[in-house]
Amino acid sequence: MIPWGYTVPAVAAVLAVVALELLALRTGLFRKPGYWITIAVVTGFQIPVDGWLTKTSRAIVRYAPEHISGLRFPWDIPIEDFLFGYALVTAVLLLWERAAQKEDPE
Repeated sequence: MIPWGYTVPAVAAVLAVVALELLALRTGLFRKPGYWITIAVVTGFQIPVDGWLTKTSRAIVRYAPEHISGLRFPWDIPIEDFLFGYALVTAVLLLWERAAQKEDPE
């Protein structure tokens, strides 16, 4: 397995989703305040849930140390979890936005 086997795919997922929007879909999602509010709400719920799941004192979900960067914030949440979460939510929203634009061309 490659070093940082969770970090590299997490960063790649974010880059792929941003590139998808900027180079292909061009939905304008990143310019919409509702998108950023959605990201804030998702992150707000992700912090307590993910924090509880990954707390180092009694982790339910454990990561192989050689496959993550070791950056944990806030509490004990691996930064990679936020990257994957952002990529996942953004990808879904981009596809919904694109489908809505195809249904209702202006």
